[in-house]
Amino acid sequence: MLKIFKIINEEIENIFDKDPAVKSKLEVILCYPGFQAIMLHRISHFFYRKKFFVFARIISHISRFFTGIEIHPGAKIGKKVFIDHGMGVVIGETAIVGNGCLLYKGAVLGGVSLSKGKRHPTLGENVVVGTNAIVLGNIKIGNNAKIAAGSVVLKNVPHHATVVGIPGKIVKTKSYRSILEHNIVPDPFSHVIHHILNEIKELKEEIKISKKK
Repeated sequence: MLKIFKIINEEIENIFDKDPAVKSKLEVILCYPGFQAIMLHRISHFFYRKKFFVFARIISHISRFFTGIEIHPGAKIGKKVFIDHGMGVVIGETAIVGNGCLLYKGAVLGGVSLSKGKRHPTLGENVVVGTNAIVLGNIKIGNNAKIAAGSVVLKNVPHHATVVGIPGKIVKTKSYRSILEHNIVPDPFSHVIHHILNEIKELKEEIKISKKK
């Protein structure tokens, strides 16, 4: 029993670290759907491992109804995982979410195969998955990686990388100072456009010089 209370307290303290809006532990327990979904998942996953599959799915279904967060009982969720707001989050059966990960509203860890084996993503530790970002298939997201909001990731992502766009492209290979700074990401398309404009400018200068000659 003491171990259970310790685990719950660790999860609550983690939310205090990652959400500046939180005011009290009671607020977390009663009003944070991400916390409630994770706790209910711990229970459903226990029964799933004991092969009480239907009962496990009933618990996860109840959790989905009250929290708006759908976590398959088979998914493996590490310690201190925080689902912020959480509405529309979907985590598939064979997904693995490492310790300290942070998922925002609408994040999806989905599959692209009908096989019975591993078909969902594996997130390393301290990964941030931004709002409405989608990570698909049996791929690995490295430790401290950040998936920008609205991105669609279909390939492996190395440690400390930042991924932006559809399909996701790696635009940075070092993490930011704060796990919450997932909004500060480079714009690869802007860089390309600026490069093209500079090329055009240089060509115009060359044409002017050649005309003078």
